[in-house]
Amino acid sequence: MAGKVADRPPASFDFELVEGDSGQLRTVKASPRQISPWIDPATIKLRHRIGRGPFGDVWLATHHQTTEDYVEYHEVAVKMLHSIREDLIKIVLDKFSDLFCKCQSLKGVCLLQGISIIGGKVCIVMKFYEGSVGDKMSRLKGGKLSLHSIMRYGIDLAQGIMELHSKEILVLNLKPFNFLLNENDGAVLGDLGIPYMLLGIPLLSSDMAHRLGTPHYMAPEQWQPEVRGPISFETDSWGFGCSIVEMFTGNQPWRGKSVNEIYNLVVKKQEKPLIPSGLPPAVENVIIGCFEYDLRSRPVMADILHAFRSSQNAVHRDDGWTGLSSRAIIEKSSGSGYTEWFLAKDHLQVGDMVRSRKQSNSCKLENMDLPEGTIVGLDADTDQNGFVLVRVHGIHDPVRVHRSTLERVTFGLAVGDWVRLKDDENKKHSPVGILHSIHRDGTVAVGFIGEETLWKGNSSELQMAESYCVGQFVKLKSNVFSPRFEWPQKYGSEWATGRVCQILPNGCLLVKFPGRLTFGDESSSFLADPAQVEVVSFNTCPGVIKKYQHLEDFHWAVRPFLIALGLFSAMKFGLFVGKKVGRSKAKKRQNTMMQCDGQHSDGQNSGNSAWLPPKVANIFREGVGATTTR
Repeated sequence: MAGKVADRPPASFDFELVEGDSGQLRTVKASPRQISPWIDPATIKLRHRIGRGPFGDVWLATHHQTTEDYVEYHEVAVKMLHSIREDLIKIVLDKFSDLFCKCQSLKGVCLLQGISIIGGKVCIVMKFYEGSVGDKMSRLKGGKLSLHSIMRYGIDLAQGIMELHSKEILVLNLKPFNFLLNENDGAVLGDLGIPYMLLGIPLLSSDMAHRLGTPHYMAPEQWQPEVRGPISFETDSWGFGCSIVEMFTGNQPWRGKSVNEIYNLVVKKQEKPLIPSGLPPAVENVIIGCFEYDLRSRPVMADILHAFRSSQNAVHRDDGWTGLSSRAIIEKSSGSGYTEWFLAKDHLQVGDMVRSRKQSNSCKLENMDLPEGTIVGLDADTDQNGFVLVRVHGIHDPVRVHRSTLERVTFGLAVGDWVRLKDDENKKHSPVGILHSIHRDGTVAVGFIGEETLWKGNSSELQMAESYCVGQFVKLKSNVFSPRFEWPQKYGSEWATGRVCQILPNGCLLVKFPGRLTFGDESSSFLADPAQVEVVSFNTCPGVIKKYQHLEDFHWAVRPFLIALGLFSAMKFGLFVGKKVGRSKAKKRQNTMMQCDGQHSDGQNSGNSAWLPPKVANIFREGVGATTTR
């Protein structure tokens, strides 16, 4: 049957709304009827499968639409998700409805048409695109794109991702085959938001139980996000970086590696994809930043977009790059331990309360050049690499300070502070976490163990908590009988003491136990909830025995070394005593010999009897006496 396209329903329109008593007008966009994302499964005819991904299969289908006025059918792409528990399907449909409404006005993403259930599986219906960036790469020799194409697609994609981020939507599955090409050869985001939509939904596939995304493009925090998270906007920066590297080299990151091997490389060993040479300096710099292990140290999409736009007309010649923006690349901050991307996230304003930024992984505010002050002036240059004027109590003239050395303090809190929820009745997540952002109105975002995404709330719900830093020794509190994570025990039932070697963005502590000797595949590091541990030091150890036990925590060789040292000392002492006894005996013998020498002298005067034993000499003396008597 031929399809007939009739007049469409009236388009959306704008009207002005008068708000309150102020008489202010606000333009509101409305449509004559609410668009529902639900599609009758009877109108979808699946034709054949055209792709397969970690979350489901992609089918080419025909969508038939019939009304009283017109009949229409056209090709669509249908993403058929893997099986979901029946009692959770309603939650997924509600999440998609929210995603559908948010994406209707976005230009850099694929057009969503609706959702349906076919054969008991959730199906997402979207516009069919003829190809993708990945398809284009597979047709080229070596699978590599030209620098011009990479820069053009990079700008398109960064803009699309920024649009989604502005709607609080994460992509979490960025890869060249999900970058669809429209009729103008522009790149748009496909498969958008599906991993984010499935957050918190238990999947029947055991392979997807602890990860969200395609392994080759996943950031460290995407593996078990409730433990190693939270996932945030910067999580997409990692996937974007992997995609650009693949476009430039033609090789998929971690190509040929299994899922477990990629997990060990990215999460355990903290390795990064190889970044090729030949990229414009600003682009290379931002891609390097995309692969920072700690998501807080990565660039956001605005930074990436700026780097690509500034290098869009870059040309490499023998004498270097030409066509670059005049803005210089900011080198990584030396000494503080923070990247330029971390420092650029907080834009200081006049009136902000600030203090000197503490060193990365530092527990205390030590060596504070500026304890606390108020910004009263900014450099004319709006770049974050400038100076500010700070008025400090007790100092007459404002102090000129570099922006990168300051952190904003709002309601007594600064980004990076350890905080605790005042109401910690929720046992799902830890009550102690790390502050990721605080706005001037008091709204905050905090990373907690047990939360896959950032917890959003108000500063009034938080209080300062004990801080932890790398190098500290910790052990489980005595009142903890069932820890959140596995924790080793010493001889008996006492919890072992370990050293913090890394702190994850949600406050989760990675602890190693140098006091334990491990063999084979036995784990040498464990995770810890900061709410369940306490700091251990020589000062806090009561008594000599506890201090000695803490000394053993520094390395497993301490005890055998001290035992060997004790044995060696005992041997030395034994030898010393033996020598003393030997000398004493020798001295006695010498005295005896001297006495014998004296007796020998007496013997010469009494018939040469001194050379004989005393008793025998006496006998001879008696014999001589007897003979003489006769």
